[in-house]
Order: sequence, then structure tokens, then C-alpha cells
Amino acid sequence: MSEQQPLPPIIPAPEQQRHYATVARAIEYLCANARQQPSLTELARAVHLSEYHLQRLFTAWAGISPKRFLQYLNKEHARAALGRSEDILSATLSTGLSSPGRLHDLMVSCEAMTPGEIRRLGRSLSIGYGVAPSWFGPALIGWTPRGICFLAFCDGDQTEREAELRAQWPAASFLRDDQQAQEYAGQVFATEPTGAGLHLVLKGTNFQIKVWEALLSTRTAEVLSYTQLATLAGSPKAQRAVGGALAANRIGFLIPCHRVIRESGEVGQFRWGNTRKRALLAWEAARQPA
Repeated sequence: MSEQQPLPPIIPAPEQQRHYATVARAIEYLCANARQQPSLTELARAVHLSEYHLQRLFTAWAGISPKRFLQYLNKEHARAALGRSEDILSATLSTGLSSPGRLHDLMVSCEAMTPGEIRRLGRSLSIGYGVAPSWFGPALIGWTPRGICFLAFCDGDQTEREAELRAQWPAASFLRDDQQAQEYAGQVFATEPTGAGLHLVLKGTNFQIKVWEALLSTRTAEVLSYTQLATLAGSPKAQRAVGGALAANRIGFLIPCHRVIRESGEVGQFRWGNTRKRALLAWEAARQPA
């Protein structure tokens, strides 16, 4: 296998978003036709691009060719990754330590809202929000003075995502600021180390927060089964409850629920669509050292 290609220069955010729309169509085609191992010519025809432009666009977005990218989408790769995670989990539990949460060398810290703050439903709280382009389509980001409290991907449903944010904090005041959202997105989706950190504000039950904190301890491109995550969260038999905690996650990507897959290697469900989940998993894997 050849060495991973160097990453191209940073792509402007609007271009990232347009690239993702094409890449998502390519992923759907690759997954639907994986048994046939489609050629670049067939893939290019399916997404209505020339082979040259598809290869160039795909490599700019993923850092690797469509053929290499396909390797990260198959169940064999997923099962091997789960096996590696089992070894990491065993070492973690035996030493009583957890690896620091790290995303593209971006340190992520978090704090939970107090029960009193949750009961007040955001009264006297000012929440900023905005929509920004990302590598995975438009993202609606919400934040308080203490940190990011919401991140959702939009697929023509921006109004619904905004309503979801407001429903979490019905007594809060809201101010839209797309420029600030783009600054946050530049940090969240950075492909090069920024030296900065992001703080998250979590609203959930004690168990949900344990699950989210366990996810924050995972490394980029690491995947876990529901059982492994339940064990890491301190409740080995609570796989179903873990699934509920993942469904309740309102801070996508930063709390990386996309890294949880089924023991079979199937990607499983994802709040923002299985195609995007596959894209997230393969994008992260492609950016790791060969």
C-alpha cells in the first residue's frame, strides 16, 4: 500500500461544503455498489464529473484517492478497528487511566450544567448561534459565554435545527451571529493544529454525561462498539442506555458519537445521517499516519 498523500492546502469553507455534497453522493454510490468494486470511471459517471475532476476533488477533501477511501468504508476495516480499540480499552481499564480527548490536536474540555441551571431553562442566559460551512455540510453552532452548547449538521432543515436549539433553552435569549459561528467552525474543523482549545457546556443526566465524557476520551479515528463504550463509561451492561445517551447528544462531531459502531462492523444509526457518519469515520481515518 502506498504512503498517504500529503494534505493539500486548506480549502476555503464554502468549497469544503460544495466538495462534501459531491463526496456524499460518491460515498452513497460506493456503499451501494461495494461488491462490484466500481472503477473510477463508473464513480465519476455516477456523480457527473470527469475522472480527473473527481480524483482531484476527492483527494482535496479526503486526503486520499476514492479507491483508498473505499477501504475505510468496508466492514473488514471497521472490525479490525474495533479489535484495536479493545486492546486500547483493556490497557486503559487496567491502569485506571483514560487518554486525553484530542481532535486534530485540538484540546476539548467540558463542564456540566448544574441541576439548578437546567431547571431555570436558560433564564437570564444569552445564547449565540449561527450557521457556518464545514467539511460535512452546513453546521449550526450554538454557544454560551462558557462554551459551545450545540452543534448540528443541516441538510435543508436549518429551521428545524434552530428550533431544536431553542427548545433546549426556552427561557434564554438568542442572538444570531454567523461570523462568530464561522470562527468557531474554523477551530472545530481545523485540519492543522491550531494550539487553541474549545470548552463545551453539557446538559444531560449524570449517566449521559458519563457517556459523553467517555467519548471525549477517545482518539481521532478510534471506533468503539456500544459494549466497549458502556464499559468505558463504567456500566458494562448498559448498552441500551448508551444508545439513548448517543441519541441525546446535541454537540455533534466534538462529542464524537459517530465513532460508535455495531460489533458487526455496520455503522449503525446517526442523528445526522449514515452517509455523513461514514464520511466522518473515513475522513478521520484517512488523516492518520499510514
